[in-house]
Amino acid sequence: MTDPNLIRVEGTERTFHRLKVLAVLLLPLSMSLMALSAVNVALPTIEVGLGASPTDVQWILSGYALAFGVSLIPAGRAGDVLGRGTWFLIGLVLFLGASLVCGLAPNPLVLNAARIVQGVGAGIFSPQVTGMIQQYFTGQGRAKAFALFGLVISASVAVGPVLTGTIIQAIGPEDGWRWAFFIYIPIGLLAVVLGLLWFPFENERRRRAGAPELVGRKLDLDPVGSVILTLAILCLMFPFMAHAAWAWWLLPAAPVLAWLWVRWERAYAARGGAPMVDLSLFAYRSFRNGMLVSGTMFLGVASTFAVGAIFLQSGLGVAVVLVGLVGLPNAIVSAFSSVWSVRYVLSHGRQLIVAMLLLMATGTLLSIGVGLLVPHGAPWWLLSLTLMLNGFGMGVVGSANQTLAMQDVPPQHGGTAGGIKQTVERIGAALGNAMVVGVLFTLVPRGWTTAFAGAYGMILVCILAAAALAVLDERQHRRPVGPSAAAG
Repeated sequence: MTDPNLIRVEGTERTFHRLKVLAVLLLPLSMSLMALSAVNVALPTIEVGLGASPTDVQWILSGYALAFGVSLIPAGRAGDVLGRGTWFLIGLVLFLGASLVCGLAPNPLVLNAARIVQGVGAGIFSPQVTGMIQQYFTGQGRAKAFALFGLVISASVAVGPVLTGTIIQAIGPEDGWRWAFFIYIPIGLLAVVLGLLWFPFENERRRRAGAPELVGRKLDLDPVGSVILTLAILCLMFPFMAHAAWAWWLLPAAPVLAWLWVRWERAYAARGGAPMVDLSLFAYRSFRNGMLVSGTMFLGVASTFAVGAIFLQSGLGVAVVLVGLVGLPNAIVSAFSSVWSVRYVLSHGRQLIVAMLLLMATGTLLSIGVGLLVPHGAPWWLLSLTLMLNGFGMGVVGSANQTLAMQDVPPQHGGTAGGIKQTVERIGAALGNAMVVGVLFTLVPRGWTTAFAGAYGMILVCILAAAALAVLDERQHRRPVGPSAAAG
Protein backbone atom coordinates (compact mmCIF):
# COMPACT_ATOMS: atom_id res chain seq x y z
CA MET A 1 0.00 0.00 0.00
CA THR A 2 1.33 3.43 -0.93
CA ASP A 3 1.99 5.72 2.03
CA PRO A 4 -0.13 8.89 1.48
CA ASN A 5 2.42 10.92 3.46
CA LEU A 6 5.20 10.30 0.94
CA ILE A 7 6.07 12.87 -1.71
CA ARG A 8 7.57 11.52 -4.92
CA VAL A 9 9.41 14.05 -7.05
CA GLU A 10 9.45 13.42 -10.77
CA GLY A 11 12.92 12.68 -12.14
CA THR A 12 14.33 11.43 -8.83
CA GLU A 13 14.29 8.12 -6.99
CA ARG A 14 13.99 9.74 -3.57
CA THR A 15 10.80 10.13 -1.58
CA PHE A 16 10.09 12.86 0.93
CA HIS A 17 7.75 12.79 3.92
CA ARG A 18 4.98 15.39 4.15
CA LEU A 19 4.96 15.47 7.94
CA LYS A 20 8.72 16.06 8.08
CA VAL A 21 8.31 18.95 5.64
CA LEU A 22 5.52 20.36 7.82
CA ALA A 23 7.64 20.06 10.99
CA VAL A 24 10.42 22.11 9.39
CA LEU A 25 7.94 24.74 8.19
CA LEU A 26 6.35 25.20 11.60
CA LEU A 27 9.59 25.68 13.58
CA PRO A 28 10.51 29.05 12.00
CA LEU A 29 6.84 30.07 11.94
CA SER A 30 6.85 29.82 15.73
CA MET A 31 10.02 31.94 15.94
CA SER A 32 8.58 34.69 13.72
CA LEU A 33 5.56 35.01 16.03
CA MET A 34 7.65 34.88 19.19
CA ALA A 35 9.83 37.64 17.76
CA LEU A 36 6.70 39.77 17.46
CA SER A 37 5.06 39.04 20.83
CA ALA A 38 7.92 38.16 23.19
CA VAL A 39 9.85 41.39 22.72
CA ASN A 40 7.12 43.23 24.67
CA VAL A 41 8.44 41.61 27.86
CA ALA A 42 12.02 42.64 27.04
CA LEU A 43 11.30 46.31 26.24
CA PRO A 44 11.83 47.72 29.77
CA THR A 45 15.24 46.01 30.11
CA ILE A 46 16.25 47.05 26.56
CA GLU A 47 15.28 50.63 27.39
CA VAL A 48 17.53 50.63 30.46
CA GLY A 49 20.34 48.49 29.05
CA LEU A 50 20.83 50.47 25.83
CA GLY A 51 19.57 53.84 27.01
CA ALA A 52 16.82 53.69 24.38
CA SER A 53 14.43 56.60 23.96
CA PRO A 54 10.63 56.12 23.76
CA THR A 55 10.91 56.49 19.96
CA ASP A 56 13.60 53.79 19.84
CA VAL A 57 11.43 51.46 21.89
CA GLN A 58 8.47 52.12 19.63
CA TRP A 59 10.48 51.15 16.58
CA ILE A 60 11.74 47.94 18.17
CA LEU A 61 8.11 46.84 17.86
CA SER A 62 6.99 48.70 14.75
CA GLY A 63 10.09 48.19 12.59
CA TYR A 64 9.74 44.40 12.68
CA ALA A 65 5.99 44.47 12.01
CA LEU A 66 6.34 46.97 9.15
CA ALA A 67 9.17 45.06 7.43
CA PHE A 68 7.26 41.81 7.88
CA GLY A 69 4.12 43.29 6.32
CA VAL A 70 5.71 44.77 3.21
CA SER A 71 7.77 41.64 2.46
CA LEU A 72 4.99 39.04 2.41
CA ILE A 73 3.49 39.41 -1.07
CA PRO A 74 6.74 39.90 -3.06
CA ALA A 75 8.28 36.97 -1.16
CA GLY A 76 5.25 34.78 -1.84
CA ARG A 77 5.53 35.57 -5.53
CA ALA A 78 9.29 34.83 -5.55
CA GLY A 79 8.70 31.46 -3.89
CA ASP A 80 5.93 30.52 -6.33
CA VAL A 81 8.21 31.26 -9.30
CA LEU A 82 11.71 30.38 -8.13
CA GLY A 83 11.02 27.61 -5.60
CA ARG A 84 9.48 27.81 -2.14
CA GLY A 85 12.01 25.62 -0.36
CA THR A 86 14.90 27.82 -1.48
CA TRP A 87 13.19 31.05 -0.48
CA PHE A 88 12.10 29.60 2.84
CA LEU A 89 15.75 28.89 3.70
CA ILE A 90 16.91 32.29 2.38
CA GLY A 91 14.42 34.06 4.64
CA LEU A 92 15.31 31.85 7.59
CA VAL A 93 19.06 32.48 7.26
CA LEU A 94 18.39 36.23 7.02
CA PHE A 95 16.21 36.04 10.14
CA LEU A 96 18.90 34.15 12.06
CA GLY A 97 21.67 36.55 11.05
CA ALA A 98 19.56 39.51 12.12
CA SER A 99 18.72 37.79 15.43
CA LEU A 100 22.44 37.44 16.15
CA VAL A 101 23.00 41.15 15.43
CA CYS A 102 20.00 42.03 17.64
CA GLY A 103 21.59 40.16 20.54
CA LEU A 104 24.97 41.82 20.00
CA ALA A 105 23.59 45.33 19.31
CA PRO A 106 25.69 48.03 21.05
CA ASN A 107 23.07 50.77 20.65
CA PRO A 108 19.39 51.31 19.74
CA LEU A 109 20.20 52.24 16.12
CA VAL A 110 21.86 48.89 15.40
CA LEU A 111 19.10 47.02 17.23
CA ASN A 112 16.35 48.71 15.24
CA ALA A 113 18.14 48.17 11.92
CA ALA A 114 18.58 44.48 12.79
CA ARG A 115 14.90 44.22 13.79
CA ILE A 116 13.90 45.53 10.36
CA VAL A 117 16.10 42.92 8.66
CA GLN A 118 14.68 40.28 11.01
CA GLY A 119 11.18 41.31 9.89
CA VAL A 120 12.17 41.03 6.23
CA GLY A 121 13.54 37.53 6.85
CA ALA A 122 10.29 36.47 8.56
CA GLY A 123 8.31 38.06 5.74
CA ILE A 124 10.27 36.01 3.19
CA PHE A 125 9.81 32.58 4.77
CA SER A 126 6.26 33.00 6.15
CA PRO A 127 4.34 32.87 2.82
CA GLN A 128 6.34 29.79 1.83
CA VAL A 129 4.72 27.97 4.78
CA THR A 130 1.19 28.41 3.40
CA GLY A 131 2.45 27.86 -0.14
CA MET A 132 4.08 24.51 0.67
CA ILE A 133 1.08 23.33 2.69
CA GLN A 134 -1.05 24.22 -0.32
CA GLN A 135 1.37 22.37 -2.62
CA TYR A 136 1.86 19.14 -0.66
CA PHE A 137 -1.42 18.66 1.22
CA THR A 138 -4.99 18.21 -0.01
CA GLY A 139 -8.45 17.67 1.50
CA GLN A 140 -8.52 16.54 5.13
CA GLY A 141 -4.72 16.39 5.21
CA ARG A 142 -4.57 20.09 4.37
CA ALA A 143 -7.16 20.85 7.06
CA LYS A 144 -5.00 19.00 9.61
CA ALA A 145 -1.88 20.84 8.45
CA PHE A 146 -3.59 24.22 8.82
CA ALA A 147 -4.90 23.14 12.24
CA LEU A 148 -1.31 22.50 13.34
CA PHE A 149 -0.47 25.86 11.77
CA GLY A 150 -3.07 27.42 14.10
CA LEU A 151 -1.82 25.45 17.08
CA VAL A 152 1.73 26.72 16.55
CA ILE A 153 0.47 30.30 16.31
CA SER A 154 -1.42 29.97 19.60
CA ALA A 155 1.41 28.20 21.40
CA SER A 156 4.04 30.66 20.18
CA VAL A 157 2.06 33.69 21.28
CA ALA A 158 1.66 32.09 24.73
CA VAL A 159 5.16 30.68 25.16
CA GLY A 160 7.09 33.64 23.73
CA PRO A 161 6.53 36.17 26.53
CA VAL A 162 6.86 33.50 29.25
CA LEU A 163 10.13 32.18 27.78
CA THR A 164 11.58 35.66 27.36
CA GLY A 165 10.58 36.64 30.90
CA THR A 166 12.17 33.46 32.26
CA ILE A 167 15.44 34.10 30.39
CA ILE A 168 15.62 37.69 31.63
CA GLN A 169 14.84 36.57 35.18
CA ALA A 170 17.56 33.87 35.06
CA ILE A 171 20.35 35.84 33.40
CA GLY A 172 19.52 39.31 34.66
CA PRO A 173 18.07 42.45 33.10
CA GLU A 174 21.38 43.72 31.72
CA ASP A 175 22.04 40.83 29.31
CA GLY A 176 18.92 38.70 29.58
CA TRP A 177 17.16 40.48 26.71
CA ARG A 178 20.14 39.66 24.45
CA TRP A 179 19.71 35.94 25.09
CA ALA A 180 16.03 36.32 24.23
CA PHE A 181 17.28 36.95 20.66
CA PHE A 182 20.08 34.36 20.77
CA ILE A 183 17.58 31.60 21.61
CA TYR A 184 16.31 31.65 18.02
CA ILE A 185 19.70 30.70 16.59
CA PRO A 186 20.00 27.00 17.61
CA ILE A 187 16.33 26.38 16.75
CA GLY A 188 16.72 28.11 13.39
CA LEU A 189 19.96 26.32 12.51
CA LEU A 190 18.25 23.00 13.22
CA ALA A 191 15.44 24.02 10.84
CA VAL A 192 17.98 24.98 8.14
CA VAL A 193 19.75 21.60 8.36
CA LEU A 194 16.48 19.65 8.38
CA GLY A 195 15.16 21.74 5.50
CA LEU A 196 18.19 20.90 3.38
CA LEU A 197 17.69 17.22 4.19
CA TRP A 198 13.90 16.93 4.07
CA PHE A 199 12.58 19.48 1.54
CA PRO A 200 11.82 18.08 -1.93
CA PHE A 201 12.82 21.36 -3.68
CA GLU A 202 10.39 20.18 -6.34
CA ASN A 203 10.06 23.38 -8.38
CA GLU A 204 13.81 23.87 -8.32
CA ARG A 205 14.41 20.31 -9.58
CA ARG A 206 11.79 20.64 -12.31
CA ARG A 207 13.25 23.96 -13.49
CA ARG A 208 16.71 22.42 -13.75
CA ALA A 209 15.15 19.54 -15.69
CA GLY A 210 13.55 22.02 -18.11
CA ALA A 211 9.86 21.62 -17.22
CA PRO A 212 8.02 23.59 -19.94
CA GLU A 213 5.73 25.55 -17.62
CA LEU A 214 8.70 26.76 -15.54
CA VAL A 215 11.19 27.61 -18.26
CA GLY A 216 11.60 31.35 -18.60
CA ARG A 217 9.74 32.26 -15.42
CA LYS A 218 12.88 32.88 -13.42
CA LEU A 219 13.47 36.35 -14.82
CA ASP A 220 9.82 37.40 -14.82
CA LEU A 221 9.27 38.60 -11.26
CA ASP A 222 7.37 41.78 -12.24
CA PRO A 223 9.75 44.15 -10.38
CA VAL A 224 7.67 47.25 -11.21
CA GLY A 225 4.52 45.69 -9.76
CA SER A 226 6.49 44.60 -6.68
CA VAL A 227 7.79 48.12 -6.05
CA ILE A 228 4.40 49.80 -6.55
CA LEU A 229 2.59 47.40 -4.22
CA THR A 230 5.33 47.61 -1.58
CA LEU A 231 5.09 51.40 -1.61
CA ALA A 232 1.28 51.21 -1.32
CA ILE A 233 1.49 48.92 1.73
CA LEU A 234 4.23 51.10 3.24
CA CYS A 235 2.13 54.26 2.84
CA LEU A 236 -0.84 52.52 4.45
CA MET A 237 0.96 50.90 7.41
CA PHE A 238 3.71 53.43 8.23
CA PRO A 239 1.52 56.30 9.53
CA PHE A 240 -0.21 53.99 12.01
CA MET A 241 3.12 52.70 13.31
CA ALA A 242 5.31 55.82 13.23
CA HIS A 243 2.92 58.01 15.26
CA ALA A 244 4.54 61.07 13.67
CA ALA A 245 2.47 64.00 12.35
CA TRP A 246 4.30 64.16 9.01
CA ALA A 247 3.70 60.45 8.33
CA TRP A 248 -0.05 60.97 7.93
CA TRP A 249 0.65 62.78 4.66
CA LEU A 250 1.61 59.39 3.21
CA LEU A 251 -1.84 57.91 3.82
CA PRO A 252 -3.64 59.50 0.82
CA ALA A 253 -0.95 58.05 -1.46
CA ALA A 254 -1.88 54.47 -0.50
CA PRO A 255 -5.17 54.17 -2.49
CA VAL A 256 -3.60 55.99 -5.45
CA LEU A 257 -0.70 53.54 -5.51
CA ALA A 258 -3.08 50.59 -5.09
CA TRP A 259 -5.11 51.78 -8.09
CA LEU A 260 -1.90 52.28 -10.10
CA TRP A 261 -0.76 48.76 -9.13
CA VAL A 262 -4.01 47.17 -10.35
CA ARG A 263 -3.74 49.05 -13.65
CA TRP A 264 -0.13 47.95 -14.04
CA GLU A 265 -0.86 44.29 -13.27
CA ARG A 266 -3.67 44.17 -15.83
CA ALA A 267 -1.57 45.87 -18.48
CA TYR A 268 1.42 43.65 -17.71
CA ALA A 269 -0.68 40.50 -18.08
CA ALA A 270 -2.20 41.82 -21.33
CA ARG A 271 1.32 42.23 -22.74
CA GLY A 272 2.03 38.57 -22.04
CA GLY A 273 4.01 39.05 -18.82
CA ALA A 274 3.57 37.11 -15.60
CA PRO A 275 2.16 39.68 -13.12
CA MET A 276 3.30 39.70 -9.52
CA VAL A 277 -0.25 38.80 -8.42
CA ASP A 278 -2.65 37.03 -10.74
CA LEU A 279 -5.71 39.22 -10.17
CA SER A 280 -7.94 36.26 -10.98
CA LEU A 281 -7.15 35.09 -7.41
CA PHE A 282 -9.67 37.66 -6.19
CA ALA A 283 -12.35 36.01 -8.32
CA TYR A 284 -12.20 32.95 -6.05
CA ARG A 285 -15.07 33.64 -3.69
CA SER A 286 -13.70 31.49 -0.88
CA PHE A 287 -10.35 33.31 -0.95
CA ARG A 288 -11.87 36.78 -1.27
CA ASN A 289 -14.42 36.26 1.50
CA GLY A 290 -11.98 34.50 3.81
CA MET A 291 -9.57 37.41 3.45
CA LEU A 292 -12.32 39.95 4.24
CA VAL A 293 -13.44 38.01 7.34
CA SER A 294 -9.95 37.61 8.79
CA GLY A 295 -8.87 41.17 7.92
CA THR A 296 -11.95 42.63 9.65
CA MET A 297 -11.51 40.34 12.63
CA PHE A 298 -7.87 41.39 13.06
CA LEU A 299 -8.96 45.04 13.18
CA GLY A 300 -10.24 44.22 16.65
CA VAL A 301 -8.69 41.07 18.08
CA ALA A 302 -5.09 42.16 17.47
CA SER A 303 -5.50 44.74 20.24
CA THR A 304 -7.19 42.48 22.80
CA PHE A 305 -4.13 41.74 24.94
CA ALA A 306 -2.39 45.07 24.37
CA VAL A 307 -5.41 46.91 25.77
CA GLY A 308 -5.80 44.36 28.59
CA ALA A 309 -2.14 44.66 29.58
CA ILE A 310 -2.24 48.46 29.64
CA PHE A 311 -5.44 48.41 31.71
CA LEU A 312 -4.11 45.89 34.22
CA GLN A 313 -0.62 47.40 34.59
CA SER A 314 -1.25 51.13 34.32
CA GLY A 315 -4.84 51.21 35.52
CA LEU A 316 -4.84 48.58 38.27
CA GLY A 317 -1.12 48.22 39.07
CA VAL A 318 -1.03 44.44 38.49
CA ALA A 319 2.47 42.89 38.35
CA VAL A 320 3.88 42.22 34.87
CA VAL A 321 4.29 38.48 35.49
CA LEU A 322 0.63 38.13 36.47
CA VAL A 323 -0.47 40.17 33.46
CA GLY A 324 1.40 37.73 31.21
CA LEU A 325 -0.36 34.79 32.81
CA VAL A 326 -3.81 36.26 32.07
CA GLY A 327 -3.42 35.31 28.42
CA LEU A 328 -2.14 31.78 29.07
CA PRO A 329 -5.57 30.05 29.38
CA ASN A 330 -6.64 31.82 26.19
CA ALA A 331 -3.64 30.41 24.31
CA ILE A 332 -4.10 26.89 25.70
CA VAL A 333 -7.75 26.59 24.66
CA SER A 334 -6.93 28.22 21.32
CA ALA A 335 -4.33 25.54 20.62
CA PHE A 336 -6.80 22.82 21.60
CA SER A 337 -9.69 24.20 19.53
CA SER A 338 -7.59 24.63 16.38
CA VAL A 339 -6.89 20.87 16.41
CA TRP A 340 -10.38 19.92 17.64
CA SER A 341 -12.00 21.68 14.69
CA VAL A 342 -10.17 19.64 12.02
CA ARG A 343 -12.86 16.99 11.63
CA TYR A 344 -15.56 19.61 11.03
CA VAL A 345 -13.79 22.15 8.82
CA LEU A 346 -14.58 20.66 5.41
CA SER A 347 -18.19 19.73 6.26
CA HIS A 348 -19.30 22.59 8.54
CA GLY A 349 -16.42 25.06 8.40
CA ARG A 350 -18.39 28.18 7.50
CA GLN A 351 -21.05 27.59 10.12
CA LEU A 352 -18.27 27.01 12.66
CA ILE A 353 -16.65 30.33 11.76
CA VAL A 354 -19.93 32.20 12.31
CA ALA A 355 -20.55 30.43 15.63
CA MET A 356 -17.00 31.01 16.89
CA LEU A 357 -17.02 34.71 15.99
CA LEU A 358 -20.22 35.05 18.02
CA LEU A 359 -18.48 33.17 20.87
CA MET A 360 -15.60 35.65 20.66
CA ALA A 361 -18.11 38.52 20.77
CA THR A 362 -19.63 36.97 23.90
CA GLY A 363 -16.20 36.66 25.53
CA THR A 364 -15.41 40.30 24.71
CA LEU A 365 -18.77 41.45 26.10
CA LEU A 366 -18.20 39.49 29.33
CA SER A 367 -14.70 41.01 29.59
CA ILE A 368 -16.27 44.47 29.41
CA GLY A 369 -18.57 43.40 32.24
CA VAL A 370 -15.59 42.31 34.36
CA GLY A 371 -13.83 45.62 33.71
CA LEU A 372 -16.89 47.59 34.77
CA LEU A 373 -17.30 45.49 37.93
CA VAL A 374 -13.64 45.67 39.09
CA PRO A 375 -14.23 48.99 40.95
CA HIS A 376 -17.08 47.26 42.77
CA GLY A 377 -14.93 44.39 44.03
CA ALA A 378 -14.84 41.91 41.12
CA PRO A 379 -11.38 40.23 40.85
CA TRP A 380 -9.39 41.34 37.78
CA TRP A 381 -8.23 37.76 37.10
CA LEU A 382 -11.74 36.88 35.90
CA LEU A 383 -10.53 38.33 32.58
CA SER A 384 -8.46 35.17 32.11
CA LEU A 385 -11.73 33.18 32.14
CA THR A 386 -13.77 35.45 29.86
CA LEU A 387 -10.91 35.63 27.37
CA MET A 388 -10.82 31.83 27.22
CA LEU A 389 -13.98 32.12 25.12
CA ASN A 390 -12.08 34.38 22.73
CA GLY A 391 -9.24 31.87 22.64
CA PHE A 392 -11.46 28.91 21.81
CA GLY A 393 -13.15 30.88 19.05
CA MET A 394 -9.87 32.22 17.67
CA GLY A 395 -8.36 28.75 17.42
CA VAL A 396 -11.28 27.45 15.35
CA VAL A 397 -11.61 30.56 13.17
CA GLY A 398 -7.87 30.68 12.50
CA SER A 399 -7.53 27.12 11.21
CA ALA A 400 -10.96 26.91 9.52
CA ASN A 401 -10.68 30.25 7.76
CA GLN A 402 -7.16 29.49 6.55
CA THR A 403 -8.25 26.12 5.14
CA LEU A 404 -11.41 27.40 3.45
CA ALA A 405 -9.84 30.60 2.11
CA MET A 406 -7.09 28.61 0.37
CA GLN A 407 -9.40 25.76 -0.69
CA ASP A 408 -9.86 26.81 -4.33
CA VAL A 409 -6.53 28.59 -4.86
CA PRO A 410 -4.37 26.77 -7.45
CA PRO A 411 -1.23 25.32 -5.80
CA GLN A 412 1.07 27.29 -8.14
CA HIS A 413 -0.27 30.52 -6.57
CA GLY A 414 -0.25 29.24 -2.98
CA GLY A 415 2.65 31.37 -1.75
CA THR A 416 1.36 34.58 -3.33
CA ALA A 417 -2.18 33.97 -2.03
CA GLY A 418 -0.84 33.20 1.45
CA GLY A 419 1.23 36.38 1.34
CA ILE A 420 -1.80 38.46 0.31
CA LYS A 421 -3.96 37.05 3.09
CA GLN A 422 -1.29 37.57 5.75
CA THR A 423 -0.65 41.11 4.48
CA VAL A 424 -4.34 41.98 4.77
CA GLU A 425 -4.30 40.60 8.32
CA ARG A 426 -1.15 42.56 9.22
CA ILE A 427 -2.64 45.76 7.81
CA GLY A 428 -5.84 45.08 9.76
CA ALA A 429 -3.80 44.55 12.93
CA ALA A 430 -1.83 47.77 12.40
CA LEU A 431 -4.92 49.89 11.72
CA GLY A 432 -6.80 48.22 14.57
CA ASN A 433 -4.02 48.78 17.09
CA ALA A 434 -3.90 52.47 16.23
CA MET A 435 -7.69 52.76 16.39
CA VAL A 436 -8.40 50.73 19.53
CA VAL A 437 -5.43 51.92 21.60
CA GLY A 438 -6.28 55.45 20.47
CA VAL A 439 -9.80 55.01 21.90
CA LEU A 440 -8.30 53.68 25.14
CA PHE A 441 -6.05 56.69 25.76
CA THR A 442 -8.69 59.17 24.62
CA LEU A 443 -11.01 57.86 27.34
CA VAL A 444 -8.39 57.52 30.11
CA PRO A 445 -9.21 60.99 31.56
CA ARG A 446 -12.71 59.62 32.29
CA GLY A 447 -11.24 56.71 34.25
CA TRP A 448 -9.45 53.47 33.41
CA THR A 449 -12.62 51.39 33.65
CA THR A 450 -14.39 53.59 31.11
CA ALA A 451 -11.33 53.55 28.84
CA PHE A 452 -11.10 49.75 28.97
CA ALA A 453 -14.83 49.35 28.26
CA GLY A 454 -14.66 51.79 25.34
CA ALA A 455 -11.65 50.09 23.75
CA TYR A 456 -13.14 46.61 24.17
CA GLY A 457 -16.40 47.97 22.79
CA MET A 458 -14.52 48.89 19.61
CA ILE A 459 -13.05 45.37 19.50
CA LEU A 460 -16.58 43.96 19.88
CA VAL A 461 -17.80 46.04 16.90
CA CYS A 462 -15.00 44.65 14.70
CA ILE A 463 -15.73 41.05 15.72
CA LEU A 464 -19.45 41.51 15.00
CA ALA A 465 -18.61 43.04 11.61
CA ALA A 466 -16.47 39.98 10.83
CA ALA A 467 -19.35 37.75 11.94
CA ALA A 468 -21.72 39.59 9.57
CA LEU A 469 -19.28 39.02 6.69
CA ALA A 470 -18.99 35.35 7.68
CA VAL A 471 -22.79 35.01 7.59
CA LEU A 472 -22.87 36.49 4.08
CA ASP A 473 -20.11 34.09 3.01
CA GLU A 474 -21.99 31.11 4.45
CA ARG A 475 -25.19 32.13 2.64
CA GLN A 476 -23.36 32.64 -0.65
CA HIS A 477 -21.79 29.22 -0.27
CA ARG A 478 -25.22 27.59 0.19
CA ARG A 479 -26.67 29.38 -2.84
CA PRO A 480 -26.94 27.11 -5.96
CA VAL A 481 -24.38 28.19 -8.50
CA GLY A 482 -23.04 27.05 -11.84
CA PRO A 483 -19.79 25.31 -12.83
CA SER A 484 -17.67 28.36 -11.97
CA ALA A 485 -18.88 28.51 -8.39
CA ALA A 486 -15.43 28.63 -6.89
CA ALA A 487 -14.59 31.73 -8.85
CA GLY A 488 -18.03 33.30 -8.46
